Amino acid sequence: MAKTDLEKFTGGADREAMVKEVRKKIDALGIEYLYLQFVSVTGRICGKGIPADHWESVAQKGFQLVYGATVNLFTNRHGDYMGYGPEAAELVGIPEPETFCQLPWDKRVGRLYCTLFRNREEKEDPGAFLTSDCRGNLRRIHEQFKKDHKGLSLRCGTEPEMMWLKKDENGKPNGGFSNPYCYHIDQFESLRPVYMKVMEYCRAMGLDMIQGDHEDAPGQLELNWQYDDVLRNADRLTTYRQICAQVAREFNLIACFMTKPFMGVSASGCHHNISLWTGGKDVLHKTGNDARNLPGMKENFMYVEGGKNTFMPDTKDPQLPGKIGLQAIGGIVAHLSALTAIGSSTVNSYRRLWDTGFWAPIFADWGFQNRTTGLRVSAPGRFEYRSVDSMVNPYLMGSAILKAADDGLKNKLDPGEPEERNIYEAMEAGKEVKKLPMSLGEALEALSKDEVIQSSMPGEMYRLYHEYKTDEWERFMHTVTDWDQDTYMDALP
Repeated sequence: MAKTDLEKFTGGADREAMVKEVRKKIDALGIEYLYLQFVSVTGRICGKGIPADHWESVAQKGFQLVYGATVNLFTNRHGDYMGYGPEAAELVGIPEPETFCQLPWDKRVGRLYCTLFRNREEKEDPGAFLTSDCRGNLRRIHEQFKKDHKGLSLRCGTEPEMMWLKKDENGKPNGGFSNPYCYHIDQFESLRPVYMKVMEYCRAMGLDMIQGDHEDAPGQLELNWQYDDVLRNADRLTTYRQICAQVAREFNLIACFMTKPFMGVSASGCHHNISLWTGGKDVLHKTGNDARNLPGMKENFMYVEGGKNTFMPDTKDPQLPGKIGLQAIGGIVAHLSALTAIGSSTVNSYRRLWDTGFWAPIFADWGFQNRTTGLRVSAPGRFEYRSVDSMVNPYLMGSAILKAADDGLKNKLDPGEPEERNIYEAMEAGKEVKKLPMSLGEALEALSKDEVIQSSMPGEMYRLYHEYKTDEWERFMHTVTDWDQDTYMDALP
């Protein structure tokens, strides 16, 4: 009988040695407890905790949890569990030894990411990869992309904006901690104790921090780390969010990842800078740690370097990407409407697009250093995908970008000429430009008609995402808001 995906995964040639290496780390670092983490359809971090004494057993057998945990175990507006009912089987989560890392805020605790599988006793596809595992899907889609395109791999760097908010006496948000002055060092300095603690924790967990600044909303910071393989970068963005949440607890603040909590100032984006490469190798970035005694497995501190960036110009025009880059951008431009349902994934996301004057990307076009388009060449050799905000699930986004690029490469899609003008001026001059969806409902409709982007959510994933986000949209549409009451309460007679 052929081995299941689960059996192949746990029986890998290097896995036994890595499990033993984690045990050595656990003992040397004094680890007492382990978080076994996976990521839900909306980007939430879920999982279980176990005493470190049981590491070897759980490394082989995994843990079980209801399938519905991949959909946050939330109910819809009718009171029914979304995605899976209580009669569904339990998934099997298998920890990945190479992701083991000590938590710097409590060094008794270690963290591991997990790959999810169908239950071993399922009647259909027992032990198969669970398709509602967005992180596992990204790994598999990327591997297939490499096979289909002669080793081309996606590297990604994200720009995660978020806001640090004060609390009132009831623990509710009470405005941003600092003033909305973009790039002002004094405002950056006001948050120095906060961001220095974030930096300390990030570096301890392998994030190679490269720059940061105060953005133009109250309490809004952007801290960046080195770009890397798309999956590792998504893991680091997820880790960064955990770190910010912990630092907020320590400073009695709110780490706000909501896209637009305030009108009249910029929202929080999460631009994805992408490029396709051949070759390269993993290089250790110790990020301030002792390379001989890292607080986790070395893979947490690895970044891919070298190789050939196929997005670099191959003509005399330094602003024009090479052929592969143009075709990849052609695929992304062709699917921007459906991609918006993933990059701008909440009702609140579209407040960012409607509050004009803050450089929000609302047009399906591209250009060099042009912030009025949905996609721009931010520097020679990389594209910045802009229609994505702070609430994004980076695993879904990475998978969708890969599928769009795959379509562009396979079908040699032409993105058209880059737009050098302000897009609004170009439109006044007569250019016809397609607008991106301007509501979650409109974006979900575009996604429902795009088979290419749907394929980035294989198996059950698209069904779950569609169900969850449709319910979110319907909840909003049937809710009476303060705006409704203010506008219509005395509208007649």
